[in-house]
Amino acid sequence: MGRLDGKVAAITGGASGIGAGTVRRFVEEGAKVLIADLDADKGEALAQELGVATAFLRTDVSKEGDVAAMIAETTDRWGRIDVLFNNAGFGGALGPIESTSVEDYDLTMDVLVKSVFLGMKHVAPVMKAQGSGSIISTASVAGLRVGYAPHLYSVAKCAVIHLTKTVAMELGEQSIRVNAICPGFIATPLAAGRPDADESQIDQLRAAGASSQVLGRVGEALDIANMALFLASDESEWITGREFVVDGGFEAGPPWSRWPRFARMERPIRHHRPPDR
Repeated sequence: MGRLDGKVAAITGGASGIGAGTVRRFVEEGAKVLIADLDADKGEALAQELGVATAFLRTDVSKEGDVAAMIAETTDRWGRIDVLFNNAGFGGALGPIESTSVEDYDLTMDVLVKSVFLGMKHVAPVMKAQGSGSIISTASVAGLRVGYAPHLYSVAKCAVIHLTKTVAMELGEQSIRVNAICPGFIATPLAAGRPDADESQIDQLRAAGASSQVLGRVGEALDIANMALFLASDESEWITGREFVVDGGFEAGPPWSRWPRFARMERPIRHHRPPDR
């Protein structure tokens, strides 16, 4: 018996990276999944690979009509929607604040924040009618600490975390749970800075980042998919309004071997003390 038997999910950004990994994981556990993504080639190929348990819909998550259509397509096809995973994203605007254009600001916020708002807005009536549901959104450790990502990416992910909490308080009374996942460094095309990155380029990221992780490796899409699976399943039925850091310990600090020598000494440093008189 699968952990998601009988459940229906929609996953944005579902054609690659964390999204594709989560689609596969959900299908393995018995769910029906709508793959929503701008990349029709990858999305349709994934749906064809996984068969009748999935379907693909080209979706621009920054447009309200597309998000509404995604929810409608899911419910029209399978009769309900138990899980919405707001996962679509990109790196957003780069560079110093003084050179960030308003156009780049708008695009970053549209894709990273407005899309989450739209997903919550349009799935809420369906889940209220059902009397149940789980809304999951991809945030980031960059939403908890500065210095890990560009200005607007960090701000947007912080907003996703706070929106998660506020909406959880509204929808909880209808037995709808709302949570966020905060990944650390994950070996995906997004981390490589290019959607067409091949596996050899991603392997280079894995090798370069491993030494900075206390567990000796960077994250994989499956690591986030497993957390999404837990939040989608009935195992997390008493959890809402929370952000879950899944980063291999990265946000907590550097590996012990990288700490200053004095912090790793086995004996306490004793200061000279004059003898009692």
